[in-house]
Amino acid sequence: MRADTEFGGTTGLMDVEAVQKTLNRSRASVYRYANTDLELLNPPFDPKRLNPELRQSPNDPLMFHSNEVARFAKEVLKIKQVTIEVQEPQPNRTQEVLEAILVELQSIHALLKTRS
Repeated sequence: MRADTEFGGTTGLMDVEAVQKTLNRSRASVYRYANTDLELLNPPFDPKRLNPELRQSPNDPLMFHSNEVARFAKEVLKIKQVTIEVQEPQPNRTQEVLEAILVELQSIHALLKTRS
């Protein structure tokens, strides 16, 4: 199994669609596998289910760490070879602006440090 997964920012998390492609299962199957509960926002870890990352609100989308998806594929689905390939997202204008801001802030910080 191989998945080229784009991660959202630097979080390293996969959404339901990425998990669906990785496991080669339907969207409905991913929701059936997911460890969710209508009454609990963040149910305790269940080794037989696909455990999402902690959520702050019931409206937050389900997100899964790539290691959890790989564990679930190996241990529960009994898929022998699991490879989740992480690719850096393509740089976009927002990322470029944020990096420029970071460089500017670092230079300001260095300048203030030398003055004090």
